[in-house]
Amino acid sequence: MSIYIQSASQISMQEPLSEQWMKSPILPTVAFNSPLEPDFKRFILPAESRRMGRLLKRAVAVSLDALQKGGCEMPDAIISGTGLGCVENTEKFLNAVIDNDEECLPPTPFMQSTHNTVSSQIALKLQCHGYNSTYSHRGTSFDSALLDAVMQLQVGRISTALVGGYDEMTPAYFKMLGKLGYWRSDAESDVDSLKKSGINGSVSGGSAVSLLLANSFTENTLCHIDGAEIYSVASLQEMCDFYFEFVQKYLSQNNHVDAVMCGLSGDQENDAVYRRFVQQCCQEADVLWYKHLFGESFCASAYGIYTAACVLKDQKIPPHLFYQSPREVNVVKNILVVNHFQKSDFSLTLLSR
Repeated sequence: MSIYIQSASQISMQEPLSEQWMKSPILPTVAFNSPLEPDFKRFILPAESRRMGRLLKRAVAVSLDALQKGGCEMPDAIISGTGLGCVENTEKFLNAVIDNDEECLPPTPFMQSTHNTVSSQIALKLQCHGYNSTYSHRGTSFDSALLDAVMQLQVGRISTALVGGYDEMTPAYFKMLGKLGYWRSDAESDVDSLKKSGINGSVSGGSAVSLLLANSFTENTLCHIDGAEIYSVASLQEMCDFYFEFVQKYLSQNNHVDAVMCGLSGDQENDAVYRRFVQQCCQEADVLWYKHLFGESFCASAYGIYTAACVLKDQKIPPHLFYQSPREVNVVKNILVVNHFQKSDFSLTLLSR
């Protein structure tokens, strides 16, 4: 069963609902980065918008935009990944509990604080009554959602799936994670500083990415999904063993991995895993990164898939995606998207043109 990414859409610190970042990216200069909001009136009525949190509006917008680009009116399944859910609405409800002494609490922030409210809101907007699921596995939330969609397509239960990764960062949550060493200081948040080793922390960013998967090919198809797997590893050797088994399973003998899209973020502990993996397993492949453009979040891996799909569609790797020295690449046959969370949960997704 062939599985394709028909279309994709994103809202981030880059130009929303656009691939303008491939030509002229917006590079971070501070640790806390807010997404650029599109005109939500194109997708959501004002009366609906007033009762929706920011993350829900972003999720609905990228979902409808992806469906429009892919020429699909109604997907067979809606599958989402979110590490934190609607943090803003959770904060509103908890603050109301304190301020109102646990009385007369507003219901809307409570209902929108649940993690599966994102998939539900998209389904309500589309009036879609098909398969609907949400995965909340911290750093592998989107990877789990994508794997579920691939498996559903492989067994023939569905023919199209809307897969998304959604998370948001509020000032309060940013401050809390900052005390745990998640973020760089503003003075160390530019791209050159993110490449320096020996420094902990990265730059933050929200996640709002939607992909339309299908089992049919069209002239607008972005790329083919050759394989997707998630594995729990305890050592570098297990990681390498998983990689070689994966490549043997999904890559023909005459081909090799052209490029590796890694979740390099600037954090020394996070990046050390990717450096060791590339050094041990795929030294000849070009090393690409994306978190310097979209920021770090639990569902940031969705931007890795999205970025790789755009590169395969255009058959051109922009210079700012190279982690090392950029070079001219005439043909990109495939890209391996690599993600890990806390050195244990390890996912591989192979995409080809």
